[in-house]
Amino acid sequence: MFTGALSDKIGRKWLIVWGMWLQAGGIAVTALTADFMTFGLGAVLLGLGTAMVYPTLLAAIGDVAHPSWRASAVGVYRFWRDLGYAVGALLAGITADLFGLVPAMWLVAALTLLSGLISAVRMTETFTRGTG
Repeated sequence: MFTGALSDKIGRKWLIVWGMWLQAGGIAVTALTADFMTFGLGAVLLGLGTAMVYPTLLAAIGDVAHPSWRASAVGVYRFWRDLGYAVGALLAGITADLFGLVPAMWLVAALTLLSGLISAVRMTETFTRGTG
C-alpha cells in the first residue's frame, strides 16, 4: 500500500525499475551466502523490491487502461505475469538440474536485473499529475 501511494507522488517508472534491481540484488545476496543473517538480508531486499514493483505495476495499468477495459487489462497482465512464473520456474529448475542451485539463482537474478534494465530503457512514465 505504501509504495502504491508513493508512486502517486513520484511516478511509476523508476519505482518499478529500482524495485526490479533491488529484487535482483536480493537474489544475488542470497546466492552468495550460506550465512543465516546474510540470507535474511537477501530476503529483505527481495521483499522490499517486490513491494516496490507489484502495486506500482497495477497502478501503471490503471493509468493507461480506459475504465471500460481496465479489468480485462489487469487480467491480461496477470496472465503474462503468471506465465512468467511458470516458465521461470521451469527454466530455473532445468538450470539447477544441469548446473546446480547457485547458478540457477544467478540466472534468476540476471533475468530480473535485465527486466529492470529493459523497463529503464523502454518504459515511459504512465503517471501524470491529474490522473491520480
